[in-house]
Amino acid sequence: MTIAAFGTAVAFIVPTSYSLAVRVSELAPDHEEYLGYVLGAAQIFYLVLSPLIGLWSDGTRSRFGRRSPFIVGGSILGFAALVGIALAPNVTVMALIWMFGLLGWGTSQQAIINRQADRVPEEQRGRISALSGVANQIAPAIGVGIAAAVHSNIFLVFVVPGLIGLILSLTLPFIKREASTRHMLKGPAVTAKMLFSSYIFNPRESRDFAWNWLGRFIFFIGLYFNTSYATFFYAQRLGLPVKDIAGTVAIIGLSGVVIASVAGLLGGFLSDKLRRRRLFILIGALVFVVGGITEAFAHSFAQLLVGAAVMQLSIAAFNAVDQAIVLAVIPDRSQIGRYLAVVAFAQKIPSAIAPLIATVILTLTATEAGKDYTSLYLLGTALALVGGLLIFFRVKSVR
Repeated sequence: MTIAAFGTAVAFIVPTSYSLAVRVSELAPDHEEYLGYVLGAAQIFYLVLSPLIGLWSDGTRSRFGRRSPFIVGGSILGFAALVGIALAPNVTVMALIWMFGLLGWGTSQQAIINRQADRVPEEQRGRISALSGVANQIAPAIGVGIAAAVHSNIFLVFVVPGLIGLILSLTLPFIKREASTRHMLKGPAVTAKMLFSSYIFNPRESRDFAWNWLGRFIFFIGLYFNTSYATFFYAQRLGLPVKDIAGTVAIIGLSGVVIASVAGLLGGFLSDKLRRRRLFILIGALVFVVGGITEAFAHSFAQLLVGAAVMQLSIAAFNAVDQAIVLAVIPDRSQIGRYLAVVAFAQKIPSAIAPLIATVILTLTATEAGKDYTSLYLLGTALALVGGLLIFFRVKSVR
């Protein structure tokens, strides 16, 4: 599961953190705000369809199981889209293709998480959450490093990480085969009413689920404020062209991988042993503040390096137990796919709207000296702290 999660993360995080920005700078020079439109449109498209895919997955009856068909189909669609983006003639076509690319990789990744929810017992959720979190931490750094190695060829910048994602994601359904679900009773047919209801839940009946959802939502808005424009941010602060920033992005990313991986694994295993989850959410939020402030005022490579490393540490602490909390507060385990799709809203909606809001903030605060990334990063830091505090203080059923 960890290997497959790592593969999908490499395939879709590299475009969102680096290669789409490079492609935008090639197709529409001096219009970096287009990146926000590209990222936002794709996330909205995925958000609209993800609950339907979750219901479809829950109700799938096949010899290959419920989740494997979606891992395979999503990965193939995602890889094909990356090839198309590398060949796209303009930003509009690129944006349309990326909508299907994100749909593919998002579907594959969500199916992997659904399978975790199906199989992983409660006493192992912390460590599995930590392993998945570490995979997501390592993926951007390694993926961008690979992209940097082939940065002179834009086609390879997209295709190589995509091919890695395709191969690794398929290891789960083909090597660790899922049991047949043909014997399971078929659920009711998906109706328009059922589809609409899949997008919502009753917060009064599921208070912990609701508070955790809201905390995640606010935390990820802050996180995406501080990551969506990272390539342009580093280029501005270091005075480098965007196309030459890949090596810097890779070094900054790799710098925090070791410490973040150790912290994430330690946090996940400790949360299982101590049976405490929320404490690690609080630690992650507080450490995020330190990293966010450091990056906001960074004007040298060393400062950016330190800020990024501290932020990766904070995200590792958060991810170490976040998924374990999610699995503990799901209202109805017979509808895991549906509820995990709703949980994904708390991350996907921010990934859709945060770049768009960030674009507005950067446009309104821009001066002759350039974009005001300091204000953007400080706002993101404050929101991440609020999100972490909400989960820590308001989710009651999880220690």
